Amino acid sequence: MSVDQTHETIGVRLARIRKRRGLTQHGLSQRANYARSHIAQVEVGHKVATPAFVAAVAAALGVDPSELYGQPYMEDPRRTGVHTAITAIRRAMAHLDVGPDLDGPPRTLARLQAEICVALRLRHAARHAQLAARLPSVIEELTWHAYETERPDAWRMLNRAHGLAASLTRRLGYNDLAAQIMERAAASARNSQDPHLPLMMTHRRALLMMNVAVCGPAVRLLERSVDQVDQRRPDAAEVAGSLHLRAAVICARNRRASAAWDHYAQATEISKAAGSPSLDEHGTDFNPGNIAVHGAAIALELGDLDEAARRDRAIVRTTLAGLAAERRAHHELDMARVHVETGAYGRALDRLLSAEKTAPQMARFHPTAHSVVDRLVDVHRTVPDPLRRLHTRMAR
Repeated sequence: MSVDQTHETIGVRLARIRKRRGLTQHGLSQRANYARSHIAQVEVGHKVATPAFVAAVAAALGVDPSELYGQPYMEDPRRTGVHTAITAIRRAMAHLDVGPDLDGPPRTLARLQAEICVALRLRHAARHAQLAARLPSVIEELTWHAYETERPDAWRMLNRAHGLAASLTRRLGYNDLAAQIMERAAASARNSQDPHLPLMMTHRRALLMMNVAVCGPAVRLLERSVDQVDQRRPDAAEVAGSLHLRAAVICARNRRASAAWDHYAQATEISKAAGSPSLDEHGTDFNPGNIAVHGAAIALELGDLDEAARRDRAIVRTTLAGLAAERRAHHELDMARVHVETGAYGRALDRLLSAEKTAPQMARFHPTAHSVVDRLVDVHRTVPDPLRRLHTRMAR
């Protein structure tokens, strides 16, 4: 095969860690609740390692999912530089119960609010490197304002910065750092005097819980948060709707189809009742288009590939074009998974390339993209040039 044979797949890492734990495939099957044949096919590269599978076997093996994925994907820093800011983010998060010593006067809260707006646009565009470069100084200066002035608006802005940092580090595979940031975010939410920010922390924390196969408690937290939404507040629809969407995806991951579609229906009704094309005060991009692509994602998580493909066909291209690049690219990666699992390898490659065109950094750092590329390389006797070039761009 005309690609680098030393490239290590999830299956290779899984087999090594399993053997290091002294487990047979049958033993892991019993612990992870997946068939031995399924585990065997993932290990030899004949089946895609889905997020649900990785979460389950990682929990069974007692390792973080990032270890199986091979994250963080350490690309040449001259190409993106995204990992160079991680140390600075860790340093910014070291300040607990006291503000940092700054080299000079901090920027005003008005200027820092403008920086937060820029950071939000970068996150929606999935421009990880640019976002990572901005966040450390913004977090440090907002931390100074929060502890020195104790102003609620400073805490609210710091909470938004914490949320952006947690999302970024999770996407890059720094799950330990993401969990630490979420703890800081919970504190900034409590100090913000905004009763909905702690609920949005549950929204974000539930995703971390799902990724380590703690689905039942995550859904219970989300449902409890839905009950706490203050319907008198202007952001109530976005908060309640986004909580229902997150619960729907996690129920689907847990193969609770009825509960998943019930939460999805409630999110849809909330969106219709709101009558607004887009609600995004909390950075959730809660709108009909995003809800539609969540429907396809729910079907995929439930293993209903035909329904996922049907929902994809029903999504109007103009609707998809109106979504943030991050959301569009994520949908393309989901559909690449659908096509590779149904044997439509050409379509899978097309969707991968579309995801990369839409959000290059997201595609190159996303575990699903790596898993699908590995599978496509495995099934071809002679690797097509577009796939070869994509594999090279994603090499780490």
